[in-house]
Amino acid sequence: MRFKRITTDQDPMFLPAIELYKTSFPLHEQREALSQRQILENSEYHFDVIYDQDRFVGIILYWETDRSIYIEHFAIDTTIRNKGYGAQALAHLAQRGKRLILEIDPPIDAVSIRRKGFYERVGFIENPYEHIHPPYKKGNEGHVLVVMTYPTAIDPTAYSDFATYLHQVVMAR
Repeated sequence: MRFKRITTDQDPMFLPAIELYKTSFPLHEQREALSQRQILENSEYHFDVIYDQDRFVGIILYWETDRSIYIEHFAIDTTIRNKGYGAQALAHLAQRGKRLILEIDPPIDAVSIRRKGFYERVGFIENPYEHIHPPYKKGNEGHVLVVMTYPTAIDPTAYSDFATYLHQVVMAR
């Protein structure tokens, strides 16, 4: 398993990665194209393609700071899901020794319950904070998500730091 960082929309893997992104997330959870291209230049943002040897298996888009990694979007190619690639990718990222943070839909239906179960099986912990992710597009409203962290839960100060970072850095464009 390896990650390859994409830093320009001219990278040959950018279009296949964007196609997976578009088919894996609802429109209200996607960045606008211009925003996605602009943040590629941000040193904290990683638009990484996931490979198993030379095979493209997914994407992991995240923000890395000194202490944590916020996983904004993560998707494995639908044709090869449930083969362990997701767990391997998260384990690969966890090797950096930083807290991992991600958000999921509240577990209210079969898909969201299964997704939460996956993250719990790989060691993520649900946090108790009421959390609304800001909208990606003007005219939309924020949406309620559940914050999960690895390897431990976060205290209120760490949650506040994450929420501030999300609003002031991640969603700045």
